[in-house]
Amino acid sequence: MLIKNKIFIFFTMTVFLISTIVAMVPDGHCITLQEERELSKEFMAVVRAQFPLIDDPVINDYVNRVGKRILAVVPPQPFDYQFHVLREDVYNAFATPAGHIFFNSGLFAALESEEELAGVIGHEIAHVVCRHISDRIESSKKIGMATLAGMVAGVLLGAGGAAAAASAVTVGSVAAGQTAALAYSRENEMQADQLGLEYLTLAGYSGEGLLTSLKKIRSKQWYGSEQIPTYLTTHPASEARMSTIDNWLHQNRPETVRKRGEVGGFGVAHTRLIALYTDEKAALKRFGSNLETRPDSPLDHYGYALALTRVDQWHNAAEHMKRAIEGNAMATSMLQDLGKIYFHDGQYEKALEALSASSSEKYPEGRLYLGRTQMELGRMAEARDTFEDLVRYNENYTQAYYHLGEISGRLGDMFSAHYNLGRFYRQKGDLKNAGFHLNRALKLAVDDSQKEMVMIQLEALDPKKQKKPGAG
Repeated sequence: MLIKNKIFIFFTMTVFLISTIVAMVPDGHCITLQEERELSKEFMAVVRAQFPLIDDPVINDYVNRVGKRILAVVPPQPFDYQFHVLREDVYNAFATPAGHIFFNSGLFAALESEEELAGVIGHEIAHVVCRHISDRIESSKKIGMATLAGMVAGVLLGAGGAAAAASAVTVGSVAAGQTAALAYSRENEMQADQLGLEYLTLAGYSGEGLLTSLKKIRSKQWYGSEQIPTYLTTHPASEARMSTIDNWLHQNRPETVRKRGEVGGFGVAHTRLIALYTDEKAALKRFGSNLETRPDSPLDHYGYALALTRVDQWHNAAEHMKRAIEGNAMATSMLQDLGKIYFHDGQYEKALEALSASSSEKYPEGRLYLGRTQMELGRMAEARDTFEDLVRYNENYTQAYYHLGEISGRLGDMFSAHYNLGRFYRQKGDLKNAGFHLNRALKLAVDDSQKEMVMIQLEALDPKKQKKPGAG
């Protein structure tokens, strides 16, 4: 029920944003590229506020590498495409205005190969290239403002906490309007299928993954509209459509570009997603059962190790992660995971060895745990250098500022202690504590450079109310 409500809120807010941007566009004119970019910013703000994005470098790097390989054969685009994974255990993937493409963890977990992942990504890229989303935004005006207004009212009344019944009525009354506003037409789907298949084959994929992934999604359509996978409400997977894809593959296979090797990493990313971002008990059971039948499988040891970290079985997790690393020559991310596990198990010297050998700005969590390990071993100056290096490449890595503040205080640098704690609390959204520490840092600043650093942070809190240099 919770997932269903979140999906409703997501679609409702989407149409609300669409209606807002539509109001800015004169009748008879399509949404412009700039308006699409502005809508994209608002859309991303809603996504980040309402849904948990999986901020995992291993998973995100892999999905983006697949996406960029396909984009390399697409004509020049006016948007900077980005690929995201949402932590939602439902079958869904969708493209938003201006080239943001989302996968739900539920769909990713159900896929079995890079071919299938690429198939869905290629299809979504084609929707953006054809600007089908812009067409849906334009056509949403024809649904009627009363429907859109009812949806917005339902959200606002429900948000007030005094009209849950009003929200329930709204769900029933606007369901058809949501589908009409957001669902692609049959022509949109056919065009995205054909263009997506062309992109896939040019990128070196067989194209079969689009068909097999759709069949997987279709197999989840049980009797009853409430059980239809979300993907099918916006991407109708009719039998005729799948038959057309199958025919295209048979007719064009001899003419396709020779299949290239995959970008690599599906097994690691897929295993990691299931182990860390699906149901905890199910993940433990899955990898534990797998190891009973295939005890030498590196990926199953990897998945089981990660799943064990979720129940704080750090020592057992370390043994399985070592088995995983033995079977993987290129195990940089696994070595960082091992270092993190050693840290939580209190084996700091082993953690230092693993994290020092694998540390990279590409994996900021590894740098974070390297710095924390150095702190536990009393190497404060080294830890400070590690955290400063971390925020140099990852300015918004919030937790690092807390440790920088802590270390600076231990080393007697109270300006840096308050300045970094202020940055930590500002990024956490705790404006009261952020203001306290930043104003303390301002009083401790010894030169104009330090004062300017602090003022930048203070102005980010409230440019009208914060003190100026020399005040107070």
